Amino acid sequence: MPHLPALWYLAPFGAIAALISAYLFYRNVRSQNPGNKRMVEIAGFVREGAFAYLLQQYKGIGIFFAIALAIFLFLAHYLKVLDPMIPWGFLSGGVMSGLAGYIGMNTATMASSRTAQACSESLDKGLKVSFRAGGVMGLTVVGLSLFDLSAWFFILNLMGYSLEKIAVVMLSFGMGASTLALFARIGGGIYTKAADVGADLVGKVEADIPEDDPRNPATIADNVGDNVGDVAGMGADLYESYAGSILATAALGMSAVLRISATNPEIYQYMVNFIAAPLVLAGIGALLSIIGIAIVSTKDSAGMKELMFALNKSVYVSSFLIAVASFLVCRNLLPPDYYLGIFISSLVGLFAGVLIGYTTELWTSHSYAPTQNIAKQGEYGSATVILEGFSVGMLSTAMPVIIIAAGILISFVVAGGFQHVELGLYGIGFGAVGMLATLGVTLAMDAFGPIADNAGGNAQMAYLPKEVRERTDNLDAVGNTTAAIGKGFAIGSAALTAMALLAAYLEKVRDGFVVLGQKLHAGPTLNINYDGLQVKVDAATASLSQYVSYYQVNPLNPKFILGIFLGAMVVFVFSALTIKAVGKAAGLMVKEVRRQFTTMPGILHGKTKPDYARCVRISTVGAQQQMVLPSLIGIITPVVVGLVLGVAGVLGLLIGGLTTGFVTAVMMNNAGGAWDNAKKYVETGEMGGSGSYVHKATIVGDTVGDPFKDTAGPCINILIKLMSMVSIVFGSFVVAYSPQVEALYTPKQYEKVIEAPAVPEVPVDSVLIDVAE
Repeated sequence: MPHLPALWYLAPFGAIAALISAYLFYRNVRSQNPGNKRMVEIAGFVREGAFAYLLQQYKGIGIFFAIALAIFLFLAHYLKVLDPMIPWGFLSGGVMSGLAGYIGMNTATMASSRTAQACSESLDKGLKVSFRAGGVMGLTVVGLSLFDLSAWFFILNLMGYSLEKIAVVMLSFGMGASTLALFARIGGGIYTKAADVGADLVGKVEADIPEDDPRNPATIADNVGDNVGDVAGMGADLYESYAGSILATAALGMSAVLRISATNPEIYQYMVNFIAAPLVLAGIGALLSIIGIAIVSTKDSAGMKELMFALNKSVYVSSFLIAVASFLVCRNLLPPDYYLGIFISSLVGLFAGVLIGYTTELWTSHSYAPTQNIAKQGEYGSATVILEGFSVGMLSTAMPVIIIAAGILISFVVAGGFQHVELGLYGIGFGAVGMLATLGVTLAMDAFGPIADNAGGNAQMAYLPKEVRERTDNLDAVGNTTAAIGKGFAIGSAALTAMALLAAYLEKVRDGFVVLGQKLHAGPTLNINYDGLQVKVDAATASLSQYVSYYQVNPLNPKFILGIFLGAMVVFVFSALTIKAVGKAAGLMVKEVRRQFTTMPGILHGKTKPDYARCVRISTVGAQQQMVLPSLIGIITPVVVGLVLGVAGVLGLLIGGLTTGFVTAVMMNNAGGAWDNAKKYVETGEMGGSGSYVHKATIVGDTVGDPFKDTAGPCINILIKLMSMVSIVFGSFVVAYSPQVEALYTPKQYEKVIEAPAVPEVPVDSVLIDVAE
């Protein structure tokens, strides 16, 4: 059993500290004044609806997890293509992710009336209450994820698993978190946007009543949706990004040590350090996130830019401190020849995260020209608002793509990727861990948005004084931007994580190949053809480049190209299904709101109380029914493609999904955020203000943008990671059974075998150095 370095214990220590701090922040928020009787009653409606939805959703997800667990147990104990611990790791990842969402939503629904009451005292107090409530979500996600990973690492180590096996087995654990995240994000996104679109189209456009007016029957459902989609859903999303980046990087660290130690045996002693380093950095990041959340404050006269600075300050301070910590971790854990490059990779990831947040703010905040120009187009009608928003969304993809591309290249180069591919990939993974190290703060910023939005709704429905609503509106406007930044950050981290998971998938293929060869009593060896020259390579020690050559992962292999096309296609079909689901559920909501206005005319006169519960029920049922098909597409596609097109097809699928999905998600996120804030810009009094022709045009734009930024866009980044995780879990299954399916359409002389006929002896090292590397 390998000895764990002393620094490794910073990971579980950081997890426990984050959970304790989350509890203290929760206690602090709960101790605040919840407001008057009306405010408490409204918050109670929202809280009741949110928990009713979450309970229904978790019932459905529980059934799916029970079926999936049974399938994994069959694969592990009957077909023996999975390690027996993987089903239980899958289950624990899903449970912890669901628990994080539950805790975050519990806090958020409690915080809305308290934030509104705090805003009646001062803007600074309102900011602190809402941000610390968001901090509970951030620290809970970080704490539970780190605790789960640390516990499994420790348990598998005690059970006598080798480090190589620990890294490969734990890699599969992320699928539980990914699966729950997709269900939570899709269901929450459909719920919130069905309610939001219904409330806006009938209430604001047709009935000409303000947003969050208590006379609107869909208002409570809209406020519930903010919590189930943007708090519980986002928490589950970033939970699996966080866990996935750590797991993929640990597996790549193991792979890098195996490759380097083939020529430098002394490096092998560093394997446990390479695997532990991402966990240690994440543990320190959890501790520093606590500081970042605690320092947020502002002055009462603060405008949009001052409020943004108050929030960004927490990110900048945390990021600077994590950069220092990363240097110390790399220097103390990694070999002298490699630590500096890996440290720079983490800096690159950290810097890329901050830059993506900044560029998202430029394209979505109404303090800047792109969003203001969308509002100006409202003078010519809703069509030009939509056209301008689309162009803004498309143009905004350039900066994030360039940032991520540069980040991947720089991380690969400085980590030594051109000397050892696995080391360069480890650098990319470490960059993803660096980007997510301050997740406690960045997720607090994101969860703060819907809390502020709910506080504004509470203030409006409780008829609080105008200055209170102005303060909550300021927080809400900033919250829209931080939510857009959070989604941009989630998409950026998904791109780096998915890139690392691509390489980690090959590591799983190696493991499956070796196990299959052992079952068939073969070497096992890879028989690689280099321009007609056959070379035998031991499968257990072969490099990832050699596996790429063996499976012919190149543009001349039609299986690989077909996989890329299918990956791109899945992104668009998935997006279409989620947007269509919102449209269908929103249509039912529009009908219901119109029905209540028509059959109960006293509602608009304030004499009859609307039937809020019926609208909540429509959103709940619509979300539950419509989330199943898109989710199954993400889960089933990698398995089917793997069986039909093999490993090359799966890698093509993941690459097509990653590239197309990243650009599409950025476009949808930023276009939706810009449309929303263009409406908010008009509501500040610009372009004729609320109720004007321009305002109604921007409301239509915002309605189009709602499913973009809160349903399809955020779900795409989960989709690309989930497909990677499913591919990893079923990697051994595909290695074992895809040759049988491929044999049905592949000429016999091209079939792959574990042990090929004897070939002339060739000096392996010279061929590999000259050709493979």
